[in-house]
Amino acid sequence: MEPLGDGDPRWIGAYRLLGRLGAGGMGRVYLARSERGRTVAVKAVQEELARQPSFRERFAKEVNAARRVGGRWTAPVLDADTDAATPWVATGYIAGPSLQEVVDEDYGPLPEHSVYALAAGLIEALRAIHGAELVHRDLKPSNVLVTIDGPKVIDFGIARALDSMTGSGLTQTGAVIGSPGFMSPEQVRGERVTPAGDIFCLGAVLAYAATGRMPFGTADSGFHALLFRIAEEEPDLTGLSGPLRELVAACLVKDPAGRPSLDDLAARVAAHTPPGGTWLPGEVLAQLGRHAVRLLDSEDPETAASAFAQPGAAAGTAPAAPPAAPGTSVPHTGPAPGAVRAAAPGTAPGYTAPVPPTVPPQPAYPSGPATAPYAPQAPRAWHSTPPPPATAPYPARGAAVRPGAARSARTLSLVLSALLSALLLCTLVQLVLDFRIYGELNELDEGGYLAYAAFDHVSLRNTTEVMAVLSGLFQLPVIVLWLVWFWRVRANAEAFAPGRIRYHQGWAIGSWLVPVVWFFMPKQIINDVCDHSDPTSTRTTWYGPRRSSNRGLLNGWWTMWLTGMVVGVLNYQPWYEAETVDQAQGSAALTVFADLLAVPATVLAILVVLRLTSLQDDRIKAGR
Repeated sequence: MEPLGDGDPRWIGAYRLLGRLGAGGMGRVYLARSERGRTVAVKAVQEELARQPSFRERFAKEVNAARRVGGRWTAPVLDADTDAATPWVATGYIAGPSLQEVVDEDYGPLPEHSVYALAAGLIEALRAIHGAELVHRDLKPSNVLVTIDGPKVIDFGIARALDSMTGSGLTQTGAVIGSPGFMSPEQVRGERVTPAGDIFCLGAVLAYAATGRMPFGTADSGFHALLFRIAEEEPDLTGLSGPLRELVAACLVKDPAGRPSLDDLAARVAAHTPPGGTWLPGEVLAQLGRHAVRLLDSEDPETAASAFAQPGAAAGTAPAAPPAAPGTSVPHTGPAPGAVRAAAPGTAPGYTAPVPPTVPPQPAYPSGPATAPYAPQAPRAWHSTPPPPATAPYPARGAAVRPGAARSARTLSLVLSALLSALLLCTLVQLVLDFRIYGELNELDEGGYLAYAAFDHVSLRNTTEVMAVLSGLFQLPVIVLWLVWFWRVRANAEAFAPGRIRYHQGWAIGSWLVPVVWFFMPKQIINDVCDHSDPTSTRTTWYGPRRSSNRGLLNGWWTMWLTGMVVGVLNYQPWYEAETVDQAQGSAALTVFADLLAVPATVLAILVVLRLTSLQDDRIKAGR
């Protein structure tokens, strides 16, 4: 890890930066700490890419998709702001060197049992990535971090955002999707890349881990020669033998259809993966321990600052330079995310340069939609406190959501969904009946009285009244449970974002019971509940909360419900209480229209209940 430079911000969103981890084709990567003390890796997109609307749109989609990837073999996406002046994404930080460092610098080729354990972990990581409908596209040793518990895959799916930028003026390095030496033949040929492409990259990574060499050589003989060997020639598997060689060779088949599936690979690997014990050689484990110690030392910038202020500070260091304007950057290179920088010449082994003293932090990358064109912003004032809570993507929680409250919300949602489903069935039956009544009424003379018409209105009236009573039996508990569920999710959202849910908690129930108020206030409350319960929310609104991608579902349900309520108020008279046939026809028509609205409104209500409860349940489990 490198110290923060003159052009580096001290804060990105709600994350305090501790140092630079490196840079890549998309931007810079920083080690940071969240407000709750979690160590994270924050990637800030290059300014050149941030000025491209097509990249921003694709980047936002990929970040939202990558949030779905979970499991023990990947670095989770924790937060992002894709609408900021400089878009960024925060992932869980993995305290371990990259596979490239382990093989090239620290140890050398791994023993066979370690390669099999590596394969088992990477297969599970690809399961999670492909299960989220993503393709990694850039699986390489620098994107595989080595930990005591197994390998961890980073940067999954995000590189696909660069697809939209091909041919838009980027440099050759920035435009290549994938890394030379670890690209699949279909990537080289510019064809559509499928999950089978990740299988090919997996084979290349395993060959590298076992032999210390790339199976198709390096680019020393020329970049295009390397790409030709990947697309047309057989890999060099010298040093591999037995089942491991067969496994790698199967992954490196040129035809994507001829490569094994992840299930097939998992079955092969399971037969050779040693049960229990450590998967790494002792020298690598010792390196991991030293890495953990250096990480602990680098997590306290105040201690580092005091070390610079003392007369006996380390030689060769200097105080921090004056701050640069927010949003500016300087070109630099560095190791892959999660890598450990080698000590400077002349320093003791294991030495890591302390983080220089930071000037008071500044909100260098403010949240909020960027305006086009993306003109440089004027320098902002420096602050001695973190960015205000309004810009924090995950505001500090007030009281933690109790497990019992989470369980009660899930139970309420299931019971409420079941009752809504029963009500939906009654509505469908009622709709069929009302269509029949409307059809028979239309056959009557409009000028006559209903009581004297040749029409069996008595039996149809009795059937209509029976259906109304049956619907009422479900409507009453639905109303009660809806109010309780609404109050419960409002309380949970308050724990996620204290003080940022509009209106007092009591209005979660009262707003539905007060005339006129229920035409607008419940929607505003549920908007806030959704925005602060959804970890994928990115867009801000004029009043502050982050807008959720689930707003479309809420808006559709609310429009249907509100229209149905208005139609119900207008249709105050049942058809059988009308005096004339034409009055009965108009009432029956409104009833049919109300039923047609009630069907999608009820379906959307079920989806809203399940979706909001699921979002809150996921966030409670994640501790956010």
